[in-house]
Amino acid sequence: MADAGALIAVALVDDQPLFRAGIRMLIDSQEDMELSGEANDGEQAIVLASERRPDVMLMDLRMPVMDGVEATRRIVQRADAAGTDKPKIIALTTFNRDHAVVQAVQAGASGYLLKSAEPEFLLAAIRTVHSGYSVIAPGSIHSLFEHAARSAPATGPDLSVLNVLSARERDVFLLAAKGLSNGEMAASLFVSEATIKTHLRSVLDKLELRTRLQLVAFAHDRRLLGT
Repeated sequence: MADAGALIAVALVDDQPLFRAGIRMLIDSQEDMELSGEANDGEQAIVLASERRPDVMLMDLRMPVMDGVEATRRIVQRADAAGTDKPKIIALTTFNRDHAVVQAVQAGASGYLLKSAEPEFLLAAIRTVHSGYSVIAPGSIHSLFEHAARSAPATGPDLSVLNVLSARERDVFLLAAKGLSNGEMAASLFVSEATIKTHLRSVLDKLELRTRLQLVAFAHDRRLLGT
């Protein structure tokens, strides 16, 4: 992975040569980025991630041989098993309510963008996930996950998954799942932001989640926001 201050190494995975050419030109035009490699299907993406170890991967979700969801899952799992840094993966999709986006986030993606996104937005997203934050396409992330939950078989909330959390951690979980910032959660619970960060890290660890975006997906998938 790139050291602090080094160029952001970006890998591109997409089965459309014309799309890759456009992104390649965009990345090459940036002083703080470099293209570390390309792949045109999920199996090649896994090899690319292992050999080049990019900082950020732009991962198309719909590809032949192996799709982007499965490739994301295997890349994250292999990095975890090896104890190595994993790339920050941005899922690319052609429409906003693609259920594969939810699956990609659950598999470990750091966010998603529409393939029609403005170049400046894409570049900002790369820098954002490289800094450790999540990114989403314009629009409500809750709308996406609610749509996915409505498409699934109707069930009641699975409250048992929260049994591993303390009462305060459960409060933090529910507020974070609703999209509140650390500052907003701190104000709501009358604690410091440092305390919120500590609780949030504990929540993610106990629920075996990697990001706040996964936490939102987790809450919607199990219909926990009404609890």
